[in-house]
Amino acid sequence: MRARRWNVKQRPSLNRMPRFYFDVREEGRFAPDDEGTEFDSLDAAEHEAACTAAEIGRDRLPHGNSREVTVEVRNEHRHRVLTIKVSLAVDRVDPPPQPQRT
Repeated sequence: MRARRWNVKQRPSLNRMPRFYFDVREEGRFAPDDEGTEFDSLDAAEHEAACTAAEIGRDRLPHGNSREVTVEVRNEHRHRVLTIKVSLAVDRVDPPPQPQRT
């Protein structure tokens, strides 16, 4: 009896897209992603993670709600594959410069 040969089209596990999980950390809060989202590549997941971090940062950082947002991306095996960080730093000059008198 011969072993059956499989090709890519016969193996459904090779045709499905990988699932990625986006865990969000900000100011001591942690929001794990238990459902995940399918993407066709790690590059596509990285792009989505960067957009997510930028959107959270745009909405929260200027209002002082937090100073750093981190999106950790895990693969379908639940291993971390990349991290995106967005932060806001304010550096005030103290004392503020005084206008010059003319």
